[in-house]
Amino acid sequence: MALRAIPIRRAGNRDNLFMGGDREFVMFSGLVAGALIFSAQELRAAIVGITLWLCSLYLARLAAKSDPKMRFIYLRHLRYRGSRVGNLRGYYPARSTPFRENPNSQGKQYR
Repeated sequence: MALRAIPIRRAGNRDNLFMGGDREFVMFSGLVAGALIFSAQELRAAIVGITLWLCSLYLARLAAKSDPKMRFIYLRHLRYRGSRVGNLRGYYPARSTPFRENPNSQGKQYR
């Protein structure tokens, strides 16, 4: 009996991008730029807000072109790094699940 091949359609497996960049980053940067423009109501603020949004859109597109899930990688990097740069550790053990109970013998071999 031959195995049945089920095609995975591309439309159901796409990354969540908006205007070529990460959806949340593009929309949040547009919100910040719009808030800057409408709160100051000056020509200089409009120019700075549009420039800020175009630069952040370019960076979001560049990051999404490299890896569409770059935001998650960056957030994990920040979590590993800690609140300060001096909080780096030399070893991060692999965790299959947060509910795993490691025996004492396994923990002693990494110290």
